[in-house]
Amino acid sequence: MGKCTFKGGIHPYDGKELSKDKPIKELFPAVGEMVFPLSQHIGAPAVPVVEKGDYVLAGQLIAQAGGFVSANIHSSVSGVVKAIEPRTLATGGKCNSIIIENDGEYKEIEYKGLEFSDLTKEVILERIKDAGVVGMGGAGFPTNVKLSPKNPENIDYIIINGAECEPYLTSDYRRLIEEGDKVVLGLKVALKIFDHAKGIIAIEDNKPEAIRKIKELVANEPNIEVCELKTKYPQGGERSLIYATTKRAINSSMLPADAGCIVHNVDTAFSIYLAVIEGKPLTKRICTVTGDGVKNPGNFYVWLGTNYRQLLEAAGGPVGEPEKYISGGPMMGFAMYSLDVPVVKGSSSLLVFKEDEVSKVSASACIRCGRCAEGCPEHLLPTKLAEFASRGDEAGFVKFDGMECVMCGSCSYVCPAKRPLTQQIKSMRSTVLANRRKK
Repeated sequence: MGKCTFKGGIHPYDGKELSKDKPIKELFPAVGEMVFPLSQHIGAPAVPVVEKGDYVLAGQLIAQAGGFVSANIHSSVSGVVKAIEPRTLATGGKCNSIIIENDGEYKEIEYKGLEFSDLTKEVILERIKDAGVVGMGGAGFPTNVKLSPKNPENIDYIIINGAECEPYLTSDYRRLIEEGDKVVLGLKVALKIFDHAKGIIAIEDNKPEAIRKIKELVANEPNIEVCELKTKYPQGGERSLIYATTKRAINSSMLPADAGCIVHNVDTAFSIYLAVIEGKPLTKRICTVTGDGVKNPGNFYVWLGTNYRQLLEAAGGPVGEPEKYISGGPMMGFAMYSLDVPVVKGSSSLLVFKEDEVSKVSASACIRCGRCAEGCPEHLLPTKLAEFASRGDEAGFVKFDGMECVMCGSCSYVCPAKRPLTQQIKSMRSTVLANRRKK
C-alpha cells in the first residue's frame, strides 16, 4: 500500500522533537498513596472487591467489571487499602476511587503465561477481559467487548493506530521503536479471534524509523502489512484512519465493525500481548511529559494510580511558573486546574506550557474564508453549525449534520477570527443528545 490519507485535515506544529528521541524510562519508585478510579473506561463503573484495611499485592484484582461494557481494575502496587471515596480526575470531575497506601515493596501476584500456539478464541477474550484491557488512546472502550462484535465473520481488518497525530505526543512512537515486536504479537493474538481478518499497522510518514522497524518485524507475516500515512491531523481519528487504510466510510450511526474493521491503539495491542501471552493485567502505561514548560521532556512507564505531580517531577520539574497544563494532546485533551489527580488507563500525556496562548486571544466576526470547511475531516460547515448552536437551533444543527462532528478541533485551530467553533458545536451536540435521551 502507498501513502494513505483522507480529504481535509490540518497541519499544526507537532512539537514531537522535544521527546521523540527520549527512550522510555520507568518512573520508579511510585510513592505515597495510589488512587484507582472505578471509571477508567466507557460503561458501568467497576465494583470494588476489596475493603478498607485489606492488604493487596501488585497485579491483584481490586474492582470487578460492573457490567458487559465495563472493565476490571487491578492494583499496580502492594499496600493497604486506605479508603474508598470520591477523588478528582484529570477531566475535573469526581469519581469513586480505591485509595491504596503504597508500601514500597512491590510484592506481586504470580502470573501464568501461555504459548501462542495454545491459544483459542475463548481463552484470548477471557484473558483480555480478566486483565482489564481497554482502549489506551483515551476513549477507554473495553477491549474484550470491541473484539466481540455481533458478526465476527464480517471483520476484515484489525487496524493498529500508530499515527499518533496529536501534536507533542510520542509514547506510541517510542513503544513501536523499543517494543514493536510485542505490539506485532499483540496484533497476531487479536487476529487469531477472527477467521479471515488481516492486520494493518498504520504509521504517519513523519516516523520513518518506526515504519522501517515494523516493516522488518512483519516481513514474514502474510496477514499483516504496514500502511504509511501522510502526516496530517486528525489522521489518527477512527473514521479518518479507517478511510485512509481501507477506503471504507463510517458515520455517527455506525461502529467500525459495521465497516468490517476494528481499530486498536498501539499501547492497546501491547496490553493484549501482556494479558494473553504473559498473563499480566493492565497496571502500567507510557506517558509523554513534554512542552516548553518542563525542564526535561521524556516518555515514562508509569504505575497506574500515580499522582500527576510525580510525572512532572520525573521530567525535571517545571520551567518557571507554567500557565497551562493539559492531560492528553493539545487538540483534544483536557486543560487541568490541578495536578493532584491520578494517572489512569487513558492517560497518554502531561503537557506543560509556559504561556496559555488560547486564553489570550479574542474572537472576532467570521470573515467567511472557508478554512474551517476545508480542514474538517467530516466535510461539514463548522461556521454554519456554530451559528445554529449560538441560536439554540437544534433542528438546523441536525439538518446540517452537526451530529457527525468528531470534535477534533481542526476548525477552531485554523480559524483566523479565533472563533470557538469546536466548543460551540460540542455544546450543541451534548444538548441534542440529552434531549434525545429525555424523549
